[in-house]
Amino acid sequence: MKKRIATVITDMFEDVEYTDPVQSFKEAGHEVITIEKEKGKTVKGKSNDTTVTIDESIDDVNPENFDALFIPGGFSPDILRGDDRFVTFAKHFMDEKKPVLAICHGPQLLITAKTLEGRGATGYKSILVDMENAGAKVKDEEVVVCQNQLVTSRQPDDIPAFNRESLKVLEG
Repeated sequence: MKKRIATVITDMFEDVEYTDPVQSFKEAGHEVITIEKEKGKTVKGKSNDTTVTIDESIDDVNPENFDALFIPGGFSPDILRGDDRFVTFAKHFMDEKKPVLAICHGPQLLITAKTLEGRGATGYKSILVDMENAGAKVKDEEVVVCQNQLVTSRQPDDIPAFNRESLKVLEG
């Protein structure tokens, strides 16, 4: 069944952590909607000058209208978590037990939303202590799936496992 996946993203995202999963989601028939502060804005990746045109403004979207949340890594999640609108948006998906797919630095948004308490998760090495301090049960594995809802991975090398497990959760 086709899912609508809200993708929160801004400048300095990790290129391949956006492009590879999105390609995988679209090939499986899912719809990916990019969300940032400004609809129509072009955001740039930190590595390869990947550009993404934003589909929707955070002010114009309701998390109720989406089936899942995707948070690519890079510096983007750290920038977004400084804005309460994105924190509240992400918190909705965790509270409602909708699929949340977060890679690398993606869990930073979930830390700020205070939604990792007691949850199995992983992330980029530099944020693992922050995740532990937020109450997560941190594992150093290529992909961690918690309660068939939260999918997290550490880094670009983990993308194949991240995509595989994300698709399983989206199908479930």
